[in-house]
Amino acid sequence: MVHDLCIIMLTAGITSLLFKLLKQPVVLGYIVAGIIVGPHVIGGSWISNEESVDTWGQIGVLFLLFAMGLEFSFKKLLQVGSTALIAAGTIVVGMMATGFIVGRLLGWDEINSLFLGGMLCMSSTTIVFKALEDMGLRDHKFAKICFGILVVEDLFAVVLMVILSSIATSRTFQGGALLMEVGKLVVYLILWFVLGIALIPTFLKKFNKHLNDETLTIFSIGLCLGMVLLADKAGFSTALGAFVMGSILAETLEAERIEHLIQPIKNTFGAIFFVSVGMMINPSQLVQFALPILIITLVVILGQIIFASLGALLSGQSLKVSLQTGFSLVQIGEFAFIIAALGQSLQVTDQNLYPIVVAVSVITTFLTPFVIKLSTPAYNFLDAHLSQGAKLFLERYARNRNTLTMRTTFQRLLRKALASLLVYSILLAFIYFVCFSYLNPWIERIMPPSVPVWITKAIELAILLAISSPFIYAMATANRRSPEARELWHSGSFQKAQLIGIVLLRTIFCIAFVAYAIYHSFTFTSGLLAGVAILLVIAILLSRRIRRNAHALTTQFQNNLGAREKSAEANRTVSRKFTDSLLDYDVHLSEFPLPPASSFCGKSLKTINVRSQSGVTIVRIVRSGININIPGGNVVLYPNDKIIVAGSDEQIDQFKRMLQNSVIPPEKLQHATRAHVTLERFTIGTGNHLSGITIQQSKIREQAQCVVIAIERGGQLIANPDPNLQFQTGDVVIVAGETQSIQRFVEQNN
Repeated sequence: MVHDLCIIMLTAGITSLLFKLLKQPVVLGYIVAGIIVGPHVIGGSWISNEESVDTWGQIGVLFLLFAMGLEFSFKKLLQVGSTALIAAGTIVVGMMATGFIVGRLLGWDEINSLFLGGMLCMSSTTIVFKALEDMGLRDHKFAKICFGILVVEDLFAVVLMVILSSIATSRTFQGGALLMEVGKLVVYLILWFVLGIALIPTFLKKFNKHLNDETLTIFSIGLCLGMVLLADKAGFSTALGAFVMGSILAETLEAERIEHLIQPIKNTFGAIFFVSVGMMINPSQLVQFALPILIITLVVILGQIIFASLGALLSGQSLKVSLQTGFSLVQIGEFAFIIAALGQSLQVTDQNLYPIVVAVSVITTFLTPFVIKLSTPAYNFLDAHLSQGAKLFLERYARNRNTLTMRTTFQRLLRKALASLLVYSILLAFIYFVCFSYLNPWIERIMPPSVPVWITKAIELAILLAISSPFIYAMATANRRSPEARELWHSGSFQKAQLIGIVLLRTIFCIAFVAYAIYHSFTFTSGLLAGVAILLVIAILLSRRIRRNAHALTTQFQNNLGAREKSAEANRTVSRKFTDSLLDYDVHLSEFPLPPASSFCGKSLKTINVRSQSGVTIVRIVRSGININIPGGNVVLYPNDKIIVAGSDEQIDQFKRMLQNSVIPPEKLQHATRAHVTLERFTIGTGNHLSGITIQQSKIREQAQCVVIAIERGGQLIANPDPNLQFQTGDVVIVAGETQSIQRFVEQNN
């Protein structure tokens, strides 16, 4: 085992270093390393136990998905907006259908074609991030849209893994069964997300002082593997459990720290996973399947461009931004490998599909930067050839899509009420399941045989209602004091009736849950059952203790859920609300640190004249934690200032070039820093212009970049003279500064 690990790590390290030098993603280096150590290149495998490598690779998948979950965050999904949702949905549906059709045309069966479609509809988050960063495009508007699409695609990928597993297991496409699986997945996600946010951040906060790096790492991995076991027990893939726990921890204040601690582990096992991917590739097969690889590569590039651009257009983005978005998502990556590995583990896909998809991923990854550069020529071509009517239609469509559609007060409140009903129903169903399956049998075992059955049932019911009563109270009173509820109550009678209808709906749900709890323990007539349930719900709603408990649970959950966002907002240079308000315009914000070697340092904004030279507007300067909002022309820039500017992509690019051109070259900077501060002496002779004026009036500090240390006058030494002291003929002035600057100043005043 140590021999195999040594071979894998050394080969992966050397190839990844080589690919770094070639400015290519290291993932490709790992795959090449796998091809080298695999059984198909040298004539025999360098690895003695390939099964152990496969096991490590499966562990690598868990840590990859865990790390993706840490970067995902369900709250990010709510903040990406309609553009990312519409575009991602268009990509997934379009590429799934296209991949399936291409697979069938290539002669593959339905399962292989379906898995092919699943592999082709997910772009690579890692590769897109790296490509845009290397090209200096991460601050552009389309880059932000790409990142939002990738967030949504991550969730789609998780759902897709569940759907593909279900289809692969049953070998049939059954709509009802798939809906059940998706519904089960939604319940699973909501349940563990709510429980995780309610418990884990509180635990981390309580024991924060005891959580050093070692303890936090072990605890995080333990939580990850625990959720993996729960996912497996629930019938989902283990990778889903890792992803869910990562997304839960992403909402905690320790998320960045956990991500940093997990990074080396993810990199290590991730490298082993990608090496195991490479070991399955037979280069001779790649030659044999060159035609399918070429066809699928073209399908990925053209399909992603078409569907991503179409999705962005449908969401109301401009033609240019839509094309830039489409041209940036032209590759497949991590999830394609994971879905391919899923098909292999379920033994439902052909052995040839894996290396074909990996080859397509390698080719599309390599071509990504070049394809991104083609977006501008493509836009220029379309802009030159589109009719004026088509351009006008696209402009009007984008304007109408970006116009806010106001929901009525009732619609907003109903939406909140239905969301709270869903969440609390899932929580109550989970509590009932745990009590009926585990708690009640335990109570029945420990009760003495002499105790009547009805007493045991009554105790079980009392414990169940005691546990669930805060959630029943919260379900009945959710959003009761929201602004929408107050507005409806103070409106006309019809609006009050709408509010009462929502309250009745929540109450009916509460009565139904209580009635079911009673029905599970006792046999009552329908009328009596309903009556007892109503009385118990009224008692729950009137109990002050239950109200306090419900309020405490709700407050704790809300605080935990918003803690990271509040912390991030406090550290933001510009608020998210202000940034998001610019998304519907061709203007966005970018932040630039002022390099210490920039010639802008020490100059005022009026002197630099940023607005006329680049078109951007400086909205804020952050200096040592102090914010200078909407700075005026007299504000002077200092090294390491953070300059936040607003403008279009082109204007921000121009400002970036200005900033880069302002940096003093190293050779000139080095020459400038060689000058030393020395003590110099000069005498004010007859006719010297300095005679008779004060030190301050002479501007010796500004013009000679020096400071007057002392003046010898009449045999006396005046140390650290007052700035209002006048120079006199015969004074010997002692100054500290650079010799050349002082000499020039003296020559000018003689």
